[in-house]
Amino acid sequence: MQTLERWREDAQSRPALGRAWTAGARLEAVITTAAMSEAGKNAWCREHGVYPAELDKWRLNATTALAEPEEARASPQATRQDKKRIKELERELLRKDRALAETAALLVLSKKVAAIFNKGEGE
Repeated sequence: MQTLERWREDAQSRPALGRAWTAGARLEAVITTAAMSEAGKNAWCREHGVYPAELDKWRLNATTALAEPEEARASPQATRQDKKRIKELERELLRKDRALAETAALLVLSKKVAAIFNKGEGE
């Protein structure tokens, strides 16, 4: 029974064809294949259902992300502040949208009232 459980865990830990690769799994794949020869890398790719071009793209993405300065990355505090600011702006936009709709409705009504009373004066 332990053998079956181990096989199941092993199968689930490896990304299968059609299954989405998580960021961690992609990084692990890049690290695993970094020291392999081209033939070994191709064999690994066939076994795991990945194209070598995808692996190269993942490696490039990982190195690009690590090359970015830490100052460019958003801190959790900045992210919270940004979310709060976005919420404020959405609230303000909704308020102004409602005010604009009310003004438009009043303008239409005033034009209708003026049209009704002007028509009555001409008769």
